[in-house]
Amino acid sequence: MLNKIIVGFRRSENFLAYLSLFLLAFLPFSEVIIRKFFHSGIEGLYDYTHHLVLFVTFIGGMITSRDGKHLSLSLNININEPYSTRVKIVVAIVSSAISTALAWTSLSFSFTAFDSTQRIGFISLRLISLIMFAGFMVMATRVLPEQLKKGKRLYVVFSGLLAGTILSLGQISNFFQAILSESPEFLNAVSDFSQSLGASLSLPLILSLLILAVFGLPIYIIIGGIGYLLFAGVGEPLEIISNEAYTMLISASIPAIPLFTLTGFILSESKAGERLVNLFRALFSWIPGGLAVMAILVSGFFTTFTGASGVTILALGALLSYVLVKGKYKKDFSVGLLTASGSIGLLFPPSLPIIIYGVTAQVSIKDMFVGGIIPGLLMITAIALYSIYYAKKHNVEKEPFDFKEAIRAFKESIWEILLPFIILTSYFGGLTTLVESAGIAVIYSLVVEVFIKKDLKIRDLSNVALKSIPIIGGVLIILACAKGLSYFIVDAEIPMKLTEWVTQNISSKYVFLLMLNLALLVTGMFMDIFSAIMVVVPLIIPLGNLFGIHPVHLGIIFLANMELGYLTPPIGLNLFLSSYRFEEPVARIYKYVIPFFIIQIIAVLLITYLPFISTFLLG
Repeated sequence: MLNKIIVGFRRSENFLAYLSLFLLAFLPFSEVIIRKFFHSGIEGLYDYTHHLVLFVTFIGGMITSRDGKHLSLSLNININEPYSTRVKIVVAIVSSAISTALAWTSLSFSFTAFDSTQRIGFISLRLISLIMFAGFMVMATRVLPEQLKKGKRLYVVFSGLLAGTILSLGQISNFFQAILSESPEFLNAVSDFSQSLGASLSLPLILSLLILAVFGLPIYIIIGGIGYLLFAGVGEPLEIISNEAYTMLISASIPAIPLFTLTGFILSESKAGERLVNLFRALFSWIPGGLAVMAILVSGFFTTFTGASGVTILALGALLSYVLVKGKYKKDFSVGLLTASGSIGLLFPPSLPIIIYGVTAQVSIKDMFVGGIIPGLLMITAIALYSIYYAKKHNVEKEPFDFKEAIRAFKESIWEILLPFIILTSYFGGLTTLVESAGIAVIYSLVVEVFIKKDLKIRDLSNVALKSIPIIGGVLIILACAKGLSYFIVDAEIPMKLTEWVTQNISSKYVFLLMLNLALLVTGMFMDIFSAIMVVVPLIIPLGNLFGIHPVHLGIIFLANMELGYLTPPIGLNLFLSSYRFEEPVARIYKYVIPFFIIQIIAVLLITYLPFISTFLLG
């Protein structure tokens, strides 16, 4: 009976995820059609789409926890038994405790921030926001090491739920006060006890989170937990964390993130990758290094849409590696090239990190898109030139140009080639908003891959959506949790204090830029790009203003450095993904990527010290 309930719950989760994603794409697309042909629109569209993101985030987070795919910073440290299992139990209990605390805080937020009269359509906002409580609470129960016996599994869950509940007694008290519309004395006493407990435990628990980070503690737990404990340590209302998460997720451009990610997965699960490989191979294989150039362009195309370099390496790595090795490129070069190319598209529109940076830094997303074009081309050109040099040096055979084959490949892939042009012309032409462009991208890719190319069947779409959910849910949960920490950083005037220190100790703009590069390189090694944007960007914006750095130039510097961080030993994310995909030891991957790492460092320095590279097209 219990198994049937669990299976039914999982099916319900999947269905709600599919439905939310479909509606999130269909509503903006419908708005464009209605506006174009009927000169009208969907009333309340903004509220519907942006609160759908709330559902996508927390249902996605639940599914991501279920599948054990939340992003982490694990260094894969080998620990012998029984200590390995004990460490995993501690990580699970801490994860459960923080998720539980965030859940109770979200429940209190729902009843203190909204009253029963606030609605979207006919649905209460208070009811809608309860998905945050439900999502965190379900995630709190899905943190168990697989090898644990049933009794110990119950012990871990109970311990985490109890610890998280004790941490958040103040928020539970606030919830009951909101329900009762009064403040009984014992509830005030509970709040005072909770505040005292939080203040005393804040520092040791933050240190514990940082230590456990290297053993696989999920990033959203680290970021959300540190934010929670910092607020608790200074006695600030913890509902601020949930409020900031809610505000972040209903921001104007955020729905574009799940939609462009879904577009990328639709393309990667179809045969679009093979068609693009055939096209770029036909166009470039006649020049030295042509196959390598093909691999770079295909990787850039997919990373641009998914926003996650790991998807490109995992989805296309085997195909591209096979083509390169068959074309007489050595395996070490092929693996190094594909590892480096995994994040090469992050500076091109409609890159998700650019969207998130624009939202966080309050810089025009259009300007950021334009500013990233030349730096992105510089990164691609630098790696392509090295590939051409390598091919000449090692006498890699060229393939004769076949005009008929190029035309055939172009005709085969024309629908995929048109996609970025449709998005950019509609968005930059002012015909659609960014979210509407993202909705068009999803519907367009569905029509192409299901009805025109027939690579996918309608029944396959649920699997495609399910594969995209861990990326969508994982990233959005990190953003939601990081927003609270970002608020604390700003509220504590840390950017102001940092600016004062820099003013007193650094006078040269170029010394500052060099230090910024070093700091961001280290950040890129230890943080994923999404949480880094939320946490680090509020710190560097006032510093950029201090030295008169153009906001778009500063943004491109940040993103280029974070892109390089994916490739930086010892724990750049692409290094581990490449090790997994190509079944090579991580130490060997380090060796393979060295030349590409050096090339990208040079490119990043050029982007940093030559601002016109980022600002020229803005003129």
